[in-house]
Order: sequence, then C-alpha cells, then structure tokens
Amino acid sequence: CSKFHQEIFIHHSIRPMRCFRKRSIFPFLGFLITFLLFFNLYMDDGYVLEAEKRQLGETLIHPPNSERYVHTFRDLSNFSGTINVTYRYLAGLPLPRKKYLTIGLSSVKRKKGNYLLETIKSIFDQSSYEELKEIVVVVHLADFDLVWCENLVQEITRKFAHHIIAGRLLVIQAPEEYYPSLDGLKRNYNDPEDRVRFRSKQNVDYAFLLNFCTNLSHFYMMLEDDVRCSRNFLTSLKKVITSREGSYWVMLEFSKLGYIGKLYHSRDLPRLAHFLLMFYQEMPCDWLLIHFRGLLAQKDVIRFKPSLFQHMGYYSSYKGAENKLKDDDFEEDSIDIPDNPPASLYTNINVFESYDATKAYSSIIDEYFWGKPPCTGDFFIIIFNKPTKISRIKILTGTEDRQNDILHHGALEVGQKSVETKQGRQCTSYITLGEFKVGNIEVNNVDHKIGFDIECVRIVITASQKEWLIIRSVSLWTAQPVTQL
Repeated sequence: CSKFHQEIFIHHSIRPMRCFRKRSIFPFLGFLITFLLFFNLYMDDGYVLEAEKRQLGETLIHPPNSERYVHTFRDLSNFSGTINVTYRYLAGLPLPRKKYLTIGLSSVKRKKGNYLLETIKSIFDQSSYEELKEIVVVVHLADFDLVWCENLVQEITRKFAHHIIAGRLLVIQAPEEYYPSLDGLKRNYNDPEDRVRFRSKQNVDYAFLLNFCTNLSHFYMMLEDDVRCSRNFLTSLKKVITSREGSYWVMLEFSKLGYIGKLYHSRDLPRLAHFLLMFYQEMPCDWLLIHFRGLLAQKDVIRFKPSLFQHMGYYSSYKGAENKLKDDDFEEDSIDIPDNPPASLYTNINVFESYDATKAYSSIIDEYFWGKPPCTGDFFIIIFNKPTKISRIKILTGTEDRQNDILHHGALEVGQKSVETKQGRQCTSYITLGEFKVGNIEVNNVDHKIGFDIECVRIVITASQKEWLIIRSVSLWTAQPVTQL
C-alpha cells in the first residue's frame, strides 16, 4: 500500500506493546488468570459445542470480590494513554473538529465474498446530510497482503471519493511489525491452531483500531465489515444516548450479534484497546468485551430494540465458512423510536422486586414497571430535567403473558409549575389529556393542544383494581430535534 499511504505518529506515555510494564497489574492479572483457569475447566470438554461455549461465556458470573479489581483496573496508569503505533494513512485525513460518532470497521481478505464496500455504502446511504456531518468512518485494513490492500484502497477511493475529501471516511493500517507473535499461542477451548491464530489476531486488529479512534469523536460504534444499517441510525442512537443522561454505562448494544452495534464513550477506548492486547490470545473478542464491561462495573447487558444493524455476510472471514446468522430484532426503518427526554420517575404504587418505575421509561429489551394492585388516587409520574415540548405520548400496559396486569381505569395528565417538596420535585398545575382504554393510551399533537412546555407527565389511577399493574413502556416524542453536542 506504499503509494497510498502517509505515516502518522501517535505520541503516548507508555512503552510499545512488547514492553508493557507488569508490576502494577499483578493483582488484576492474578484475578483474571484464576478466572480463565476456572473457565477452561468448563470449556476444555471436546464435546461442548461452539454455540454452547458462547452461551456459557455470556452467562459467566463474576466472583463476589470483583469490585476491588474494578478499582485496580480503573487506576492502572498504563491504561490511560494511547499505544505507540505509527499508522499508515491509506486514504483520507482526520479533521481537527471532534465529531459526535466514530464508526470503526476492521477488515481482512476473505476466501469467499467481500462485503466491506456494501457496508460502507449502507452507512452513508442510510444517513441524512445532517447526520453525515456528525460521523466519521474509520476502516482498518488489517490484512498483511499488501497487494490486496492496495487494490481495495483503489476501489474505496473510486467509490467514496467525496466522503474521503469531506473527512467522513478514513482508511488506515497498523503495520505488521507492531503485532505480537501469532505463533505458539495458547490452545484454549480445544480450538484448532489456525482458529486460535485468527481470533487472536482479530483482537489485536480491533485494539489498534480502537487506539486510533480515541480522539476523533465523543462516542464510538463498533461494526463488522458485513453489516447493513437501519435508516437514520444516528438519530436513533442520539435519542437513546440523550435518554440515558445521568445514568452510568460502559457499553450499549444495538444488535445482539457478535461485535456489531456496540457503543462506547470514546474516553474508554484506550483502556479497551489495552485490555484486548493484554489478553489477545485468551478468548474471542466478544467474550473479552463481556469481562471488560463487568470490570468497569456495568453488570448487565444494556441492549435496545429494534436492532439498528443487521449481519448481511454469507461467508465468514474465517476460512470462508458459511455464516447465516441474522438479527431478528432488526428493523430497517426504525423511525418510531421515542426521544424520552432525561427525567426522574416516581410512583406511590407498591413496587414488585426490582421492577421499578425507571424500567417503564427504558427502551431496553424486557424491562418494565411492575407493581402490586393500585388504589384510587395512586400515581406514576415523570418529571423532566427541564421543561420540554412534547408532540406525542404513548403508554402501554400489560404484557403478552400477563394480559390482565393492565391499567383498567386511569387518566393521563401533563403538568407545569414544578416546586420542590419533601417528596421531591412536583408540578402544581395539571391538565388531563385523556383516559386509558384497554390499558393503553396514545395522544398526538400534544404541543398543539396545550399552551406550555411540559415539566411533568402523570398517570393517575381513577379506580382501584385487584390485578397487579405492568407499565410496559412510556414513550415520548419531543417537538424538536434532539440537541446536538
């Protein structure tokens, strides 16, 4: 790729990968090595199918004392800076202004099929002009076959020249000399040697990609190189990110497949890159991601529906094997995703176990509010962080398997003039928008029906019921676009 590249040097405060300092990470390594040995006891059985291995890996429970390793991991000074790599720029140059989102792709030569160009095309075609201003796509050509690399760069340059000129598309490569040894690797899980080599190199490919993207944007989305995107996926992402302001998260998932549609804060990329490099030969990257998330204290998966990205490749990048996996939660036109502005939620209904009020306001799969039988006058209230123009409200109660746990008698109200009380902030003035019918309510053109910016949305129980109450979802749409960074 020599005639297509320029070299760039990223400064950092640590030594090259082969010279990692080890003295400050012994406690963490001791914990993880113990865990990996324990994990191997379950995975070494040759009769365990690959799908069962993956399922077991995804359901591992961290030891009770893992919290102290979270602190150790966070404080590792070696994880705070970028890795010393002289990247080759094969196409494009980064712009000085930080974008909202970086989309990272790593690609190698496949024995059958090549979907990279289709993936890049889908990203750009499914984005509006305004959305394109806020994204940068970084492609890491991670194959050591330089002839293949050069030919592919020519194709990318020819098809996407205007995006390259606009700074929306970069193609890079980390030279082979920066890679650790890919010979004599651990044969974990009875994988054949060539598969161990493939997945270990893939971990390093991703690490170098993450490292490069650290300072390009506020958020980072990992995709694979054989993916189709939903229309206006960036707008949907922004809605989710905005709705989770004030809540802690490490990784948000917008697809249930592999390393597709995984969203991070860009500030976490250096630690994730180092983590993948430290344990590159231990296990596949999607398993390592589970442990990374847990070490940074996000215990549960946070996955949203509908999925915004779909796997479209037919042949795997490993040996050209068939891979027909599809995400059945994918919707190409995900235009009905609510905005759900940042808010606090309260209820005086007796909550069952951990099914608290916030679960109804989340678009996370299988989360909902569940309370014991409500009485007349009970309420469920949403108080926005700031007054908001709302155009549409849709509230659903009950579930398919608990169809009686609906709100039989209730009213929907919106309020203003909030004040601080002993019970928290409350609105002092409400108007009624409508009554629930068969457990549901939907009101359109709300901003045209009332003359004020809304501070509170309240569900009021108008008659006691014997059945428990599930509020499956509270969906709100704002009357103006989500504020951009």
